Amino acid sequence: MQVFDYDDVQLIPNKCIIESRREADTSVTLGARKFKLPLVAANMKTVIDESLATWFASNDYFYVMHRFKPAERLNFVADMHAKGLFASISVGITKTEYQLIDDLAAKNLVPEYITIDVAHGHSEFVIAMIHYIKEKLPETFLIVGNLGTPQAVKEIEAAGADATKIGIGPGKACITKLKTGFGTGGWQLAALKWCAKGATKPIIADGGIRENGDIAKSIRFGATMVMIGSRLAGHLESPGEVVEENNKKYKKYWGSASAVQKGSSHNVEGRQLLVPYRGPITDTLTEIKEDLQSSISYAGGKDLSAIRTVDYVILHS
Repeated sequence: MQVFDYDDVQLIPNKCIIESRREADTSVTLGARKFKLPLVAANMKTVIDESLATWFASNDYFYVMHRFKPAERLNFVADMHAKGLFASISVGITKTEYQLIDDLAAKNLVPEYITIDVAHGHSEFVIAMIHYIKEKLPETFLIVGNLGTPQAVKEIEAAGADATKIGIGPGKACITKLKTGFGTGGWQLAALKWCAKGATKPIIADGGIRENGDIAKSIRFGATMVMIGSRLAGHLESPGEVVEENNKKYKKYWGSASAVQKGSSHNVEGRQLLVPYRGPITDTLTEIKEDLQSSISYAGGKDLSAIRTVDYVILHS
């Protein structure tokens, strides 16, 4: 197979059919809901909290809440529903997670979206959790990750997943390939293309996004949504305190498998970084929307579907 990543690919323009880029529609449907952008903030403690999740849901953006305050998830779902907003949570595969599913079912608190979020999602234990969630909460839209092969996508879809999440350690804070020798770091875009061949349901590309144009490239190679961590960290609304170094403002950002997040040095596959302070998140979301509208105009269409069929060149492979 051809191996390439985001920096190695450029998309080739088609004839433009819209008068203004502002006419281009960047919306996307996932499950029963329509969202303004094919974008989801990574379910990481330094990227999203309940306040930001509320803002996303209120403004028609998709989100996945992290699972690092496990005891608060039941109340989170109840709080979101009390506000008339959709709930989107993360779960793992430990025994205590089964109790959470039982509690949600018993209280009739059905999250609109659940993401099974483990580093290596192609697992018998993940499949067991898929079956359990689909039995107890059949109405929830179930996203499962993370995966890195077409075989994994096929098996996880067959088990009952409504969407899959693709990417094994390609994120900015990930060191999986250095620590284990495995993963899609350095060839995430090719892995997305490969996995899309095995998919019949939506795919969420997770990790490796460095520029806004990488979102369009992800869509070209099969993604319905794109999960972003470092690019959406560091905002005014992001969790964490602003720190200053050399008269510049930053916020701390760390991987979900980092020693900081784990609170230990065992099985570490992530690190802590400083990301530049970026001001209000609305500025970044507006920029992403405008850049995607430009991508659609270059693709020769009126909405995101036009990007899926454009030609491309591989600059380095």
